[in-house]
Amino acid sequence: MLRLRGFVRKRRDPLRSGMTTLLSILLSMSMKIRCATPDDTPAMMALERHAVTAAHWDRQSYASLFAGAGAERLPLVIETEAGIQGFLVARAVGPEWEIENIAIAAPARRHGLGTRLVGEFLEQARATGAEAVFLEVRESNLSARALYEKWAFIENGRRNRYYSNPQEDAILYRLRLI
Repeated sequence: MLRLRGFVRKRRDPLRSGMTTLLSILLSMSMKIRCATPDDTPAMMALERHAVTAAHWDRQSYASLFAGAGAERLPLVIETEAGIQGFLVARAVGPEWEIENIAIAAPARRHGLGTRLVGEFLEQARATGAEAVFLEVRESNLSARALYEKWAFIENGRRNRYYSNPQEDAILYRLRLI
């Protein structure tokens, strides 16, 4: 630690920060985003089960992503040589899209994978002529909220006691695309 005029500043551990940077570089080098397939369902379910803030769906909900009935859906996965590290699911609602679920593997968090997934999704939504994207997120999920705000989503409402286990408000976000 350094002491300067009454302030204490911790020295950064160069090895630790170097490893974090190295991990980010390695992840980005071998990263690929693609549309999910039915074969990806077990990996998506495993990721979602370990992400406490993700929406928890049953196998039938995942199967419906690929059934082709109902609303247009866009399931994306982000993978590295180690396998699927995250996913995003969105659905078309008229001229808008709703982000329904997103999850990133715990070891891969804070390395830009969520940012890349959302960026790819927004690019595809724009290509369909979408007017806006909306979503809801747990009020306490500060990392997700920061991710959406990084992409210029605007907080535009609240649903009181929307979530259960634990009970919590949902914060609504919206991004105009046109």
